[in-house]
Amino acid sequence: MIYPDNFEIKIGFSEIRSMLNERCLSPLGQSQVEAMTFSDDVETVNEWHQQTDELRLLLEENPDFPLDNIFDVRESVSRARIANTHLEEEDFFHLRRSLDTIHKIVTILHPDDDEQMVGKALFLLSDGIATFPNLVQRIDQVIDKFGHMRDTASPELQRLRRELSRAEGSVSRTIYGILRAAQVDGLIDKDVTPAVRDGRLVIPVAPGLKRRINGIVHDESATGRTVFVEPTEVVEANNHIRKLEAEERQEVIRILTALTQHVRPNVREILDSFHFLGIIDFLQAKVQFGKQIRGLSPQLSTSPYMDWIEARNPLLEKQLEVRGAKIVPLNITLTPEKHILIISGPNAGGKSVCLKTVGLLQYMLQCGVPIPVSERSSCGIFEDLMIDIGDEQSIENDLSTYSSHLLNMKNMMKQATSRTLILIDEFGTGTEPQIGGAIAESVLDKFCRKGAWGVITTHYQNLKHFADTHPGVVNGAMLYDRHEMRALFQLAIGRPGSSFAIEIARKIGLPEDVIAEASEIVGSDYIQSDKYLQDIVRDKRYWEGKRQTIHQREKEMEKTIERYEQEIKELQQQRKTIVTKAKADAEELLRESNRRIENAIREIREQQAEKEVTKKIREELHQFEQAVKEGQPVKGKQGHGLMSDDEFEKKVEQLRQRKLRKEKRRQEKSEQAVSASKKEEFTTNFAVDKTKAVLAVGDTVRIRGLKSTGTIESIDGQMCTVVFGDMRSKIRVNRLEAATSSTESTSQSVETAYQVSRTTRDTIDDHRKNFKQDLDVRGMRGDEALNAVQYFIDDAILMGMSRVRILHGKGNGILRNLIRQYLSTVPNVVHYADEHVQFGGAGITVVDL
Repeated sequence: MIYPDNFEIKIGFSEIRSMLNERCLSPLGQSQVEAMTFSDDVETVNEWHQQTDELRLLLEENPDFPLDNIFDVRESVSRARIANTHLEEEDFFHLRRSLDTIHKIVTILHPDDDEQMVGKALFLLSDGIATFPNLVQRIDQVIDKFGHMRDTASPELQRLRRELSRAEGSVSRTIYGILRAAQVDGLIDKDVTPAVRDGRLVIPVAPGLKRRINGIVHDESATGRTVFVEPTEVVEANNHIRKLEAEERQEVIRILTALTQHVRPNVREILDSFHFLGIIDFLQAKVQFGKQIRGLSPQLSTSPYMDWIEARNPLLEKQLEVRGAKIVPLNITLTPEKHILIISGPNAGGKSVCLKTVGLLQYMLQCGVPIPVSERSSCGIFEDLMIDIGDEQSIENDLSTYSSHLLNMKNMMKQATSRTLILIDEFGTGTEPQIGGAIAESVLDKFCRKGAWGVITTHYQNLKHFADTHPGVVNGAMLYDRHEMRALFQLAIGRPGSSFAIEIARKIGLPEDVIAEASEIVGSDYIQSDKYLQDIVRDKRYWEGKRQTIHQREKEMEKTIERYEQEIKELQQQRKTIVTKAKADAEELLRESNRRIENAIREIREQQAEKEVTKKIREELHQFEQAVKEGQPVKGKQGHGLMSDDEFEKKVEQLRQRKLRKEKRRQEKSEQAVSASKKEEFTTNFAVDKTKAVLAVGDTVRIRGLKSTGTIESIDGQMCTVVFGDMRSKIRVNRLEAATSSTESTSQSVETAYQVSRTTRDTIDDHRKNFKQDLDVRGMRGDEALNAVQYFIDDAILMGMSRVRILHGKGNGILRNLIRQYLSTVPNVVHYADEHVQFGGAGITVVDL
């Protein structure tokens, strides 16, 4: 039970609804916000919070979650139940996008494979939700991506729209012809354009000249300076256009009615799917709201309980952020042993804010909304929430301020149970203090006997004493800095608070004699007791600060110890890994050393060394192998102690260097022998080449000073055609030489003998530096252009270019055809075609090599 009816307004929950409404993406989610209610079922509340938490994690992991297209077409879909009705194009457009969104969401939340399930609560929420891919496909056949009906929706519609387009084009051309003629005659200004009135094209004309144009006047401007005339020549055509538009509309309605027939059998399932979509929208609004207030879902228990750590009022925090101030969090605890909290303290010290914070956060929690508390907080579920705050006097109901409070007390005592949370502000005020305090104490005793839970604020001393003398009730104080004369807005549970009336009166500036007289009236005992109480609160605040500091240090120490323990574990693991790797490396080193030493021994034997040396090396190798396996050191051969790793490495290195020197000497001898034979062979071959005066077709040749070889294809006097790989080149005969395997292996000698090769290489390098991929032959004669293209293509092949461009212009296409006829004869040309229209089109030929 929630009491009174305006409970949400009193605690500020109506503003929470407004904030959630602002974060909804559609009226679907907003309707769920308005339908949000208080629940006392712990399973239901847990399910609400679990859905919110799972969607929050899903949105963090998947930023592209489909929430873009959410539209409320429930009214249009419901209207589809009636026969012979139809949805409009816009309705189908929104329905299609929303159904597609529902299908995507259900696919994510309710996968076929349970291992891919993102969360149990969302899985159950999406279970049984129908999707309509066939309906979406059918709508796509009729409605395009812009929300308009396709011309191909039916053959008749396509015919009508084509005829309508032709008719409108004809009318437009006629109108513009009449307009230009009128402009030539000076009847209309040059900048005038046709206008549209009642769906008809008309010509704006000055009133004095309207009779100069035959036609019908349809309208005039607001100033009366312009009339709109429909020329007689287009009246019939415009009438025909109106007729075609009417026929088009009838065909559109027929198509929409037929498409609605696919919706009508599934209206209930579609509405259920949109209800699901509204819940998703509502959940994402709660996720966004929770991020803003830094809220979460604390642990819930079935029985009443409250342990809130660093609780914050989200409405107060929002107001303070605007002013650049920070909120002071509250720690509130209610247990079965202390289930009623009596809060006292100075005025404007935060008592009422504390009361409203308790009511607001508990109500938000049981409505499934995240609350701004620490993750270490926990709480339970209450069946009833009741509040008495503010002035409820009513002239219509003949209620004064105090009588309205008494009426609330009556209803609360009647309804209170052990699962009721009661919130009362300024308990007992509104009447004579002595009797008001007595009645308040009696009501409080009634609540205690019923086992009700509550947070009550008061200034009455008897209620503070009641809390000290009755089990189940505990005092709490809103702290106040007496030296700086300012409220601290901190709640300290366990001691009553002082009202600090004398100090506040002195701060405000009441005359000192008035304050002194008031002190005498209440008596020194009261003043002293109030001072003692203030000292107790001050000392408690001091020691509470110490306790919090110690607690914080303990937490830091625990974290440090945990970090050290983790680092020790990591170091131990690293040590094991290093030791394992070291053993593996040692075994590998041992195998490598064994192989090299065996090779050395084999060489010693081949050279007929003394057997005693071989035996000694084997023994040392065996001792070292055993030491590595057993983890024991090995004695060195000098007898001065144990052989270290450095000594072993040094010995291995000596053996390796000895073997390398032998191999190097053997290689040098073989190279000298090969070099001598090659020189002799080259001298012979070179002499043969010099004596060979004439090269023939089919000979293998190369350019003097270069390594690339080719075959002579044809000889024409002093010029010959040589094929180098895929490239065919014309070159003088005196620049070629016969190529043999010996000349290929002694290129350095050839370069020395023929200094002309240096010039050739310089020429090629110069061509490479100055080569450009574009050749412009515009303005050249045919033979000049072909000659330039031949040299250009040869250079491109020599440079290894994959694509070049020839700019020949368009003209009559003669130069273009000559160039392409030549390109078709070049074997290295893979493909040629016109350049893209944006870059020259038919005026440029792109050649792929």
